[in-house]
Amino acid sequence: MNYVDYHKHLEERLTQLGRELPGPTLAPALLSGASAGVTGFARLRKKAVEDGALGAKTKELMALAVSVAVRCEGCIAYHVHDAVKAGATRQELLETIGVAIMMGGGPASMYAAHALDAIEQFMPAPNQTTG
Repeated sequence: MNYVDYHKHLEERLTQLGRELPGPTLAPALLSGASAGVTGFARLRKKAVEDGALGAKTKELMALAVSVAVRCEGCIAYHVHDAVKAGATRQELLETIGVAIMMGGGPASMYAAHALDAIEQFMPAPNQTTG
């Protein structure tokens, strides 16, 4: 699976769902007319991962561990992307996956392989340069 493309695809589909789900909508200037339920979750997510007592990177790593443990492939794509964007190193991501396997057992180890694929797609290998 190409997690970079999958992340983009999810962003597009979730934006469309936000516009099309029934329910009260917000003004177009506030999130393109997305339904209040979707925008409420978006606001919750934004607040949850912003810097506080824990930094955004730590929170994204926590979210990645949960994503692997609960076996959510779309969540893995999002949280690897966002953890890399927040400055997570490959070693931090791998240790996070280790904690997820400890918490999620055998089934989580299968999704840990998906997370490793995503890491390698969002982050160049240590001996590669971006260009």
